[in-house]
Amino acid sequence: QVHVVESGGGSVQAGGSLRLSCVASGSGHTYYSNCMSWFRQAPGKEREGVAAIYTPGGTTYYHNSVKGRFTISQDNAKNTVYLQMNNLKPEDTAMYYCAADSDYCYVGAPESDFRYWGEGTQVTVSS
Repeated sequence: QVHVVESGGGSVQAGGSLRLSCVASGSGHTYYSNCMSWFRQAPGKEREGVAAIYTPGGTTYYHNSVKGRFTISQDNAKNTVYLQMNNLKPEDTAMYYCAADSDYCYVGAPESDFRYWGEGTQVTVSS
């Protein structure tokens, strides 16, 4: 089966930075997805799309709340997608999930559009 694994979460103070990583692979083979996306879910809130990347061309999309602060990127050689998060705010605190393989690639795409999900990595931003 396909496994999606996130890493890089942690606890930082407001204004700090973190870089999340996501790797999708399966059955001993590298798994390629045309669309990779980061979601987040804070306690008591719905899961929301944060950023997405159309991997063949590198087109990126962002939720308005993170534009100018977060950057999604890819390293095809490592089959890895990153989310660089700068100037973190307390409201960014959430479990961050990596999702792979959606028919439509955009921020706000339904969770159900993504075929594979990671278990999440926690990001905590203190004031």
